[in-house]
Amino acid sequence: MTFCWLSFPGWSEKEASHVEGFSPELALVTIGGGKELEEKLVVRPTSETIVNHMFTQWIHSYRDLPLMINQWANVTRWEMRTKPFVRTLEFLWQEGHTAHATPEEAEKEAMQMIDIYTKFAYEQAAIPVIPGRKSKVETFAGASKTYTIEAMMGDRKALQAGTSHNLGQNFSRAFGTQFTDENGQRQHVWQTSWAISTRFVGGIIMTHGDDSGLMLPPKVAPIQLVIIPIWKKAEEKTGVISAALSVKEVLQKSGIKVKLDDSEQRTPGWKFNFWEMKGVPLRIEIGPRDVSSGSVVISRRDVPGKQGKVSGISMEPSTLEAYVKDKLDEIQSALLGKAISFRDSNIVDVSSYDELKEAINLGKWARGPWSASDADELRVKEETGATIRCFPFDQPQGIKKCLMTGNPAEEVAIFAKSY
Repeated sequence: MTFCWLSFPGWSEKEASHVEGFSPELALVTIGGGKELEEKLVVRPTSETIVNHMFTQWIHSYRDLPLMINQWANVTRWEMRTKPFVRTLEFLWQEGHTAHATPEEAEKEAMQMIDIYTKFAYEQAAIPVIPGRKSKVETFAGASKTYTIEAMMGDRKALQAGTSHNLGQNFSRAFGTQFTDENGQRQHVWQTSWAISTRFVGGIIMTHGDDSGLMLPPKVAPIQLVIIPIWKKAEEKTGVISAALSVKEVLQKSGIKVKLDDSEQRTPGWKFNFWEMKGVPLRIEIGPRDVSSGSVVISRRDVPGKQGKVSGISMEPSTLEAYVKDKLDEIQSALLGKAISFRDSNIVDVSSYDELKEAINLGKWARGPWSASDADELRVKEETGATIRCFPFDQPQGIKKCLMTGNPAEEVAIFAKSY
C-alpha cells in the first residue's frame, strides 16, 4: 500500500515551517476524477503532519505518555534528478514518532535511536558511519535538533544513511497537542521522529560492491552460501547431487542461509559469475573428485581468484559447519575493516577555507573547526558543492580556530559532497 499524506483546510498555518522546508520536494494534485480541484492537495514528503493530527486525538493525560509508534510507509518526494535507491520519487522507509512528557525523555529517545542506527550500520551492514549532529542549516524542517549517521560511498560521496530528530515542542504547539500533567496543568508534549529508508540498501551496494557486482555482508545477505554441483558424465550426477543435498541440509540445520543451484540449463562457470554478481558471500563447489575425497571447495566473494579459494574442506558436518561459520564471520569483519580504511584515508583534516576547498576538489571529505555563520555555511555550499554533513559526536578536546573566520571554535565539522 502506498501512503500519501494529503493536506486539508486549516493545516497550512500549522505546518508552515515544515512545508517551507520541503517545498522544493512537494507534488501538487490539481486534478481529481477528471475535474480540476477547487483546492490543491499536497502529496506529503513525510508523516509528521498526519501523525501530529492523530496525536491530538490520542493524547490527553500524562498516563498516555510516552506514546511511541513505528510504521513502514511509502513516501513521495519530487526529485528533479533521480538516482536508484538514493534519490527516487517514491521510497519505503521505517519511521518512528514519539511523544513525551519532558524534554529530557525526548532527547534520550532521539539519541537512543541514532545509536541503534549506528550499531545496525556497523554490526549488520558493515558500514562505518559517522554519527553526529546536523548544522542548523541542515536540520530537518520543524525540528530542534537533527542527529544523523553519515556514510562514505565508493565514489567518496556522503550518504545520509539515517536520521533522528528531536522535534521539541514545535509540532505540538502548532497542532495543539497537549496533556494534563500530574499536577493537573496542561502542557505541550515533547516529540521525536526518526527514520531509515531503502536508501540504506543503496548504501550497502555502493559501500561494498565492485566491478563484478554486489558484495553483501553475510549478516544481511539473503543467501549466505551457494552450492554449485559439477559433473560431466551422467553417471557422476547422482553422487554429486546427493553430496550437495547432504551439505545443504547440514548447513541449513546450523542456521546458515543456503541455496543449491542444481539447474542444468547453465554451465558451472556461468553460475559462478551469476552468484558473484548477486553478492553471495561464500560458494561451495562439489565435483566427482570431491565426492570421492569427502571434501568440498569453498570460495570467498570478497577475495577474488585463486587467493580466495580453498579446496579439501571436509564434508564432515561439525568440521564443515565450523569452517563456514568462521569464514562468514571473517568476511563480515573484512568488509567492515576495508570500508573503515577507505573512509579514514579519504578524510582530510583542514585548518583553512583554502585547504577545505582543495580537499573537496580532490573528492575527499574535509574535517575542520567550525563556528562560522549560516551565511558562511551556505557560501561553502555554493562555492564548493559541499555541505556540513555533521558535527561528529566524537570530538577532539580543546578550543580551536574556525577554519573560515579564525574565531574560537569548540567543534569540528565534516564537509563533503553528497547525493
